[in-house]
Amino acid sequence: MKTPLLKTLLGLCLSFSFSAFSQSTGSASSSAIAHNTIASEHHKILSAAVEATDLDDILDNSGPFTIFAPSDAAFERFSSEKIAQLINSQDKSALKSLVAYHIVAGHLTASRILRALCRGNGKASFTTIQGKKLLAHLDGYDIVLTDPMGNTARITTADVSQENTVIHEIDSVILPTQM
Repeated sequence: MKTPLLKTLLGLCLSFSFSAFSQSTGSASSSAIAHNTIASEHHKILSAAVEATDLDDILDNSGPFTIFAPSDAAFERFSSEKIAQLINSQDKSALKSLVAYHIVAGHLTASRILRALCRGNGKASFTTIQGKKLLAHLDGYDIVLTDPMGNTARITTADVSQENTVIHEIDSVILPTQM
């Protein structure tokens, strides 16, 4: 049967990815662990956006959360000018909506996402803290997220677990609405 083989292969890939990612981020023991992980060398833009919207307070003092964290390269493909405009704007509502769309309440490890995909016949839906749905499906061995506009993002590094947060690095920025 394909499903157990797929889970085994995905599990191996994810464990190697987690190992490499956790070595690059190091370990922290402060209460701001989620923020520290987001602030890694690969997530400077996301870190700035989280700070600009004051979502760092929520991430540090609540939870658990799952963060689908676009890398800096993903933000640059989205539009570095648009991100700079959102971060520097006096009105942070659009930026807060964008960042909150990348966060789901609860501890969604890759295996939990896979179980939801199995229960949903290959599709699953998660509600972000922004309030909109984020769809997931498998494409080969990859978990792919799809936003309401049809944009997709692949999980490239999964299961970076911290105190109250699990972080999955994604290769694209997903949008709650047209920006």
